[in-house]
Amino acid sequence: MSLSITGTIIKIFDEKHISEKFNTREFAIEVYHPQYPQKNSFTCVNSKCDLLINRQPGDVVNVHFNIKGREWVSPNGEIKYFNTLEAWKIEDVKAE
Repeated sequence: MSLSITGTIIKIFDEKHISEKFNTREFAIEVYHPQYPQKNSFTCVNSKCDLLINRQPGDVVNVHFNIKGREWVSPNGEIKYFNTLEAWKIEDVKAE
């Protein structure tokens, strides 16, 4: 499922090299809402990490992303579910 959302970049984290062929970079945006502003974290994977080059906190962007989910079973058998918002395109939003 592909979605998009517009917000202001509030943090860009350092790139993490997980293995020789896998790296990630996370960033967070704040989505404006008068009562309940939302702060959402996104992940870029491999070549998509380059989407964050020349970006900085304060930039207003439209993030296109996929929702990825997975199940994890703890050593004591408890089942947990995790979601990742994986960004695949970031566009600048021009001020009007």
